[in-house]
Amino acid sequence: MTTGQRKINIQQKNKYSYHYRMLLSLGIPIVVGQVGTIILGFADTLMVGHHSVMELAAASFVNTIMAIILVLALGFSYGLTPMVGQLFGRGEREKIGLVMKNGLAAGTLTSIILLGVLTAVYLNVDKLGQPVELLPLVRPYLMVNMISVPFVCWFNSFKQFYDAIGNTKMSMYILLAGNVANIVGNYLLIYGPGPLPELGLLGAGLSTMLSRVMMFVVAFAIFMISKRYKVYSRSFSEARLSGEAFRQVSKQSWPVSLQMGMESAAFSLTGVLVGWLGTTALAAHQVMITVSQVFFMIYYGIAAAVSVRVSFYVGQNDITELRRVTAAGFHIICMIGCVVSIPVFLLRHETGFIFANDATIAEICAHVTLIMIVYQFGDGMQCCYANALRGTGHVQPMVYIAFVAFVLVSLPCSWLLGIHMGYGIMGIWGAFPVGLTVAGVLYYIFFRRQVARLEHGGQGILAA
Repeated sequence: MTTGQRKINIQQKNKYSYHYRMLLSLGIPIVVGQVGTIILGFADTLMVGHHSVMELAAASFVNTIMAIILVLALGFSYGLTPMVGQLFGRGEREKIGLVMKNGLAAGTLTSIILLGVLTAVYLNVDKLGQPVELLPLVRPYLMVNMISVPFVCWFNSFKQFYDAIGNTKMSMYILLAGNVANIVGNYLLIYGPGPLPELGLLGAGLSTMLSRVMMFVVAFAIFMISKRYKVYSRSFSEARLSGEAFRQVSKQSWPVSLQMGMESAAFSLTGVLVGWLGTTALAAHQVMITVSQVFFMIYYGIAAAVSVRVSFYVGQNDITELRRVTAAGFHIICMIGCVVSIPVFLLRHETGFIFANDATIAEICAHVTLIMIVYQFGDGMQCCYANALRGTGHVQPMVYIAFVAFVLVSLPCSWLLGIHMGYGIMGIWGAFPVGLTVAGVLYYIFFRRQVARLEHGGQGILAA
């Protein structure tokens, strides 16, 4: 190896080291915020469950519906990341206010559509096969959750703004503060200590709604008042709604929303298939889904940081660094997957007992853990390259990829292996590595094509 080649290799290693540091700096706050949300859900379930088993059952039904709605809302807001990030990378910060104002308008329209869906559910909840005795609990709890949907959409828009300009810690602090406020509110409104009324499940819903309102108000107030964001808030105040900018936001946002919705729905429907196998299998499935969320949340935090950095380099038209930062993100995700898999594998026989004192459930979990470890590569790959593709602004293929990987491949394979061929829960979970790897490979292929297009003179969204 020549001296020149050694220098190039050293420079490349240093470049990767820089990207590793940047991605971890951006990604860790996102991970913390997402893990905080999981803990919040766990605390909600625990506190409602201790108050009433019937309220826990009613909450489970409503939260299942709301989970899909919130995923669609979150996915829609993700369309703002490449738009804000590319303008930030080009130094055109005075244009970001226009994007944010039209992003909020598009988010408002999205919340109206989602509220329409929830209203239909509310009016027909008695026709959805739920126990009649739960309906008086389901209806008010669903109603207060519906009220919070617009605030979720608006907060998500500002979260993507803060993330896209590299200030992921701001979103983390607001999310954690909202989670703490919700837990305190749960205690006060569910149990009614002292002079406060004991509202039970309705109190949990009110607490969640108020915490979501608070998170939006705080995110918006900081955006408008802080001197750090003066250039953005000024352009936001001066900007007018634009049909072209509104269409551009919607064009970027709906494909991501639908992609995430299909992925979430596919995993939810596998729970229906497992339910056909009996209560024990379903309990083991829920345990393993909970464990797998830990992997996914970590991956998605790093992958979201990849999207931010990719959009920045698209804005700067720096294709070399764009490729490097994406590769660096995949390196980190693979390393995390390997490190976390070791204790999960070693403790596979104890995992089930953490959640239920049942030897059969624990045995099923031990077997399913092996499959879960196998699909970490595909899951990490699809997380990384889906977000890298999102960062380039080329999001339309994501809908088709998700449809192929999760609807045409994963779900039918789960039914074929688990139900038709009789392999049970192992067969149902055995389809996950197939579907996730197909998604990862397809995202990678389309990402490479988009990068080649950019390299040969293609432009990012909102090109100057």
